[in-house]
Amino acid sequence: MSFVIGVDIGTGSTKAVRCTLDGEVVAVARRDHAPSLPRPGWAEMDAERDWWGDVVQVLAELDPTDVVAVCVSGLGPCVVQTDDDLRPRRPAILYGVDTRSTREIAEITEQLGADAILERCGKDLSSQAIGPKLAWLKRDAGDAWRPRDRWFSAHTYVVAHLTGEWILDHHTASQCDPFYDIHRQDWATDWVEQVLPGLALPRLVWPSEQIGTVRREAAAQTGLAEGTPVVAGTVDAWAEAFSVGVRRPGDLMLMYGSTMFFVQVLAAPTSVRGLWTTSGVEPGSHTLAAGMATSGTVTTWLQDLTGGVPFDTLLREAAAVPAGSEGLVLLPYFSGERTPVYDPLARGVIAGLTLRHGRGHLLRATYEGIACGVRQILDVFGTAERIVAVGGGTQGGLWTQIVSDVAGIRQTVPQQTIGASYGDALLAAIGVGAVPPNTDWTRPDHVVVPDPATAPTYETLFGAYTELYPATREQVHRLAES
Repeated sequence: MSFVIGVDIGTGSTKAVRCTLDGEVVAVARRDHAPSLPRPGWAEMDAERDWWGDVVQVLAELDPTDVVAVCVSGLGPCVVQTDDDLRPRRPAILYGVDTRSTREIAEITEQLGADAILERCGKDLSSQAIGPKLAWLKRDAGDAWRPRDRWFSAHTYVVAHLTGEWILDHHTASQCDPFYDIHRQDWATDWVEQVLPGLALPRLVWPSEQIGTVRREAAAQTGLAEGTPVVAGTVDAWAEAFSVGVRRPGDLMLMYGSTMFFVQVLAAPTSVRGLWTTSGVEPGSHTLAAGMATSGTVTTWLQDLTGGVPFDTLLREAAAVPAGSEGLVLLPYFSGERTPVYDPLARGVIAGLTLRHGRGHLLRATYEGIACGVRQILDVFGTAERIVAVGGGTQGGLWTQIVSDVAGIRQTVPQQTIGASYGDALLAAIGVGAVPPNTDWTRPDHVVVPDPATAPTYETLFGAYTELYPATREQVHRLAES
């Protein structure tokens, strides 16, 4: 029997799965880690330790026998510069939760023009974009800047360790704004030269392409057989969407994780201010995406704040609180916010607290605040033919039910919610021709439908939520800059 291995480097952990070619998961490995937050607005990871080191450990736990391919995805888009021996120059800068490049975003937008960037790249420049992060690295390095250095996102750094190849998949490249033309699906080399002259660019591939094989040194570290084919992979959210069959125009994935993330497949590229148009997973495809900055991480913060109480206890208490959390409204902007407000200086706000409110109220208000953000974003997306809910936050049912109630949507929850690593395993199988390109391993489990009895309460709550951010923005900005 043949097997494939999928590996995903997430914000909170690295996970690996070993699967049969019909999608049965036969082994799982996991290693936890956490980003470093050395300054307000900064989010970093040690690429050598947290990316490559963790992948080595999870791969070493899996049986490499009869593995016909491996594929890696990762949090992103991130950026780390290395020397020729893959030694990082500094800690890796994470995706949109790292907001240090605010100045560079403004300067590049003025240089190239906001409308031109939106039209050519499919989105406005934001903290999600790699171009401003690279420009920040140049400014920070000063005379030590090395434009010919190789630079990587999380999964491509691991791919380089495995194979020696420097690649970037089209999807991740399409988040390297303003350096990728979404219509041509190729590097915008003229803009690269205007913004960062001489910047070296990796070879572009599609996520399901085989790009090399495991080298001898990597085989010795991971336990994989030398010569095992390696498939390119992509950013974790897109691998997860692929894992649950979000592959047809109109399909939308709603991912419940450290952040809430949205990926919808498009029939053709479009430019929607406030959202991100990107290249998709399958060759020539396009997607529309959005992401909040903090979601599940706020619930972890709350658990820590309340003394590390078992999360099942918190969930039971939150489920016993009525819809509306008895007058609480929470803005989940604990690390600034990406979509829909694009404000790196936004901060969390809890309004309406009284002495009768307890930790259960706070958890329910957190879920309801996130759900209001989901509704705001879905209103910009417009109609989705099918919404598939994925991620660890789908377990237990309370969070998904609140989102359905607040946003008025139906959500299909699949049987297999193991995540991006499962999509990587499928990409690995497709990439080496072990299964047909249209293979879909997903199976539905249940559908979450809105409870009409909560609609009046949540309509009032949503109105208060949308008014709270503009009402407190000026004060919060002053506090954030103090």
